[in-house]
Amino acid sequence: MPPVLIIGAGPVGLAAALFLTRRGVSVRILDADAAPHATSRALAVSPRTLELLTDSGVAAAIVAEGNRVDGIRLFYDGQPLATVTPDWSRMGSPYPMTILPQARSEAHLIAALSVLGVTVERGRALTGVRQTDDAVTAVFADGEALTTPLLFAADGAHSVARHALNISFPGDSASQAWHLMDAEIEGPPTDQVWVNFGVGRAFICLPYAGKTVRLFTFGQPLIDSIPRDWRLGEIRWRSDFTVSHRIADRLSVGRIALGGDAAHIHSPIGGRGMNLGIEDAWVFSACAADFLNGETSCIDDYDRLRRPADAAVVKTIRAITRFVTDDGFIANTAKRTLPPIATRFPGLINRALRVGMGLDHPIPLR
Repeated sequence: MPPVLIIGAGPVGLAAALFLTRRGVSVRILDADAAPHATSRALAVSPRTLELLTDSGVAAAIVAEGNRVDGIRLFYDGQPLATVTPDWSRMGSPYPMTILPQARSEAHLIAALSVLGVTVERGRALTGVRQTDDAVTAVFADGEALTTPLLFAADGAHSVARHALNISFPGDSASQAWHLMDAEIEGPPTDQVWVNFGVGRAFICLPYAGKTVRLFTFGQPLIDSIPRDWRLGEIRWRSDFTVSHRIADRLSVGRIALGGDAAHIHSPIGGRGMNLGIEDAWVFSACAADFLNGETSCIDDYDRLRRPADAAVVKTIRAITRFVTDDGFIANTAKRTLPPIATRFPGLINRALRVGMGLDHPIPLR
């Protein structure tokens, strides 16, 4: 039988290749880019993701290299509001939230695949797909056509596979620009996330390697958002972006399934993007393995199992993002007054943290 094709070698495609291979399914993973990305969009690796990657050894590698988050410090216009100290033992997972650049998480996934004899085929741009009741044919820019029993498209927000299947991608986009920077800074704690709200703005700092941090903000220039007692060093990367919240109308058609950004996108608040996509990969691998073992209805289960879960996360992150970016009097009053009150109720804090940890819903495989 020809191998299952995975399109896209970001963390979602790599995870799908790893999960399938460990289930005994032969795969080929192809990516349009000639080399892995050196810059990293995602940083947060959730406890749920680490659980899924435990048996492969990737979780241990990420935890060993990454930066454990032991606190979240909240401010309003520079004035301290509250410090949230997660009790990871009460979160229902043996892992903490871990900060590691996406490029490094990908490197650990690639290394685990290499041990299993799987390498990424790079410079292979997908141009179209077609399918029959019996197989999928993927066509590439070099003219080659590959036939596969199943195809998993993790080829990003502008997915060629999604467009070829005429699957709509409804949602909304915000006009407000967000600013992002990776830089060396002296001043912020290395084990805590720093969040500073203000009227019409917010500033977030994620430490991830020594003095290197990720900063992102909206509402004012990023440099102006940095606390005065911090010292900015080398700027390693910066980018501006706008936020969209979208989910595909369907996550599978016939023998083709969508995962990661090809299926859903949302703001970086909550750190769920990459992690949610790796959940997609986990569920697809189970459905695909059962399908190839003769349970022909299982591939149809992928959309039924994943779309409601993905849609719920997109809806939640959209609501949180709207609250954070809301410049109204009520929203700003809430940002200033609610955090100190909420910290008096550990159960409420734990419930909120479980959203960011990816532990707010189960991952059914049936």
